[in-house]
Amino acid sequence: MHRSRLTAIMIDCTEDAIEAATQFWSQALGMPEMGSRGPDNPYVILRGRLDSVAVGTQRIGSASRLHFDIETDDVEAEAERLENLGARRVEYLDSLWIMEDPAGMPFCVVSPHRDDSLENANVWNG
Repeated sequence: MHRSRLTAIMIDCTEDAIEAATQFWSQALGMPEMGSRGPDNPYVILRGRLDSVAVGTQRIGSASRLHFDIETDDVEAEAERLENLGARRVEYLDSLWIMEDPAGMPFCVVSPHRDDSLENANVWNG
């Protein structure tokens, strides 16, 4: 048995678009930047309500797009469950799986980001 839920919507941005995209989405959603950023950190998390899904921008080396993060207490079991539904594993990176859905859209399977121990998450057997 393991648990999982949608935890974040990430807006993947090229190097030249990251600043404008971060500023736009922060203002459009009324979610200020959370924490500090540095040149080695590709992530900017926008602060929403405590019980909301996180939204952030991420600097990447490919075309801009959106992707979902699914958090789970068992990354391997969740990746396997999603694979059985038709997803494909792309790359294991720093304790998370980058995957693609059947249409080729990227998403990530990650360890928990929040401190509520996956309350209200889906429970999966197997």
